[in-house]
Amino acid sequence: MIVFRTFLKILNKNKFLVILYTVILLVFGIANMQTSENNMSFTPSKPDVLIINYDEKTGITKNLIQYITDNSNIIDIENDEEKINDALFYRDVSYVIYIPKHYRKDFMDGKNPELKIKSTGDYKASFEEMILSRYIKVANTYQKSVKDEEELIRKIHNTLSKKTEVEMTSDLDTNALSKATYYYNFASYSILACLLLIVSLILNSFHQEKIRKRIAVSKMNYKKHNRLLLLSNCCYSLLLWIFYVGISFVLAGDVMFSLHGLIYIINSFLLTVCATTIAFFIGTIVQNKEAINGIVNVIALGSSFLCGVFVPMKWLPDTILQIAHVIPTYYYVSINDALQTLEQFNLETLKPILINMGVLAAFSVFFVILTNIVARRRRKIG
Repeated sequence: MIVFRTFLKILNKNKFLVILYTVILLVFGIANMQTSENNMSFTPSKPDVLIINYDEKTGITKNLIQYITDNSNIIDIENDEEKINDALFYRDVSYVIYIPKHYRKDFMDGKNPELKIKSTGDYKASFEEMILSRYIKVANTYQKSVKDEEELIRKIHNTLSKKTEVEMTSDLDTNALSKATYYYNFASYSILACLLLIVSLILNSFHQEKIRKRIAVSKMNYKKHNRLLLLSNCCYSLLLWIFYVGISFVLAGDVMFSLHGLIYIINSFLLTVCATTIAFFIGTIVQNKEAINGIVNVIALGSSFLCGVFVPMKWLPDTILQIAHVIPTYYYVSINDALQTLEQFNLETLKPILINMGVLAAFSVFFVILTNIVARRRRKIG
């Protein structure tokens, strides 16, 4: 009980750090989940377009203008090149279409007249280019066989007015899964920070020379002392993991009662075990408490930035992701990201997840072996 009481005293002195990292998890986790919820629905936006027409607004020219008007947001700007260029520069308009003189006559004669274009080159301009290209392709196709202008316009209208209905066949609740993924990804930072810092500091306190000498002359067996110390740290790690998992049930909701939720929980447990073994290694090799603070901050923050916790993996450069392969957090985040789109549970779909879980477990075994090697050498030297 002496070891447990001492452990609790040291933990109590550092309780502010645990509270701090938990608050950070809640603040940023909730903020990220709200952002993901707002971004899950797609709302089509019409590009801002300016039409400069030098032709008579009749026939096929009128139909072209009407089609663009129906599918775009028409901006009214004076026909002055300087003002038009300023509008493009300041993104007041994304796309400018110049319809040349005699466009209608040349088109009906099969001369395929060219439309002059100016654009910002952004995604809205690309969208408008698709709209315009669709009309031109359909119109050119019918023009080759239809010479009557009214019939040509009617056929173009009938073709372009056809809409494709999209039916969602997936029952996957992507919104709920995104919430859970954001939470558990960010939880890795809090888990690493809380475990690495607290466990390392506690071990460091017990490894001080005065404390080791007192243990050596006491009635308590050295191996028993180590077992109790290990048990104390594992209990702390387990309680912290249970606490964070409990928060996820409140924030993420019903998805945590599904198979997806079970894998999130197992994955976070493996990371907790891995973080605990890393903490034991740091606490064993580092004697200076200030150095421990620096090392923990580098590991917790560095792994979070490199492995897709703060910035999603899909936005990170390939070079960064290659470096991240040597960090346990990379495999943890990869599992969470994969769960967002996992619809069926079978050996083939679960294989990448099981492999990453195996890598996390291997990291834990590696740090346990490394800690034992270092501890044995230190006892021999002592």
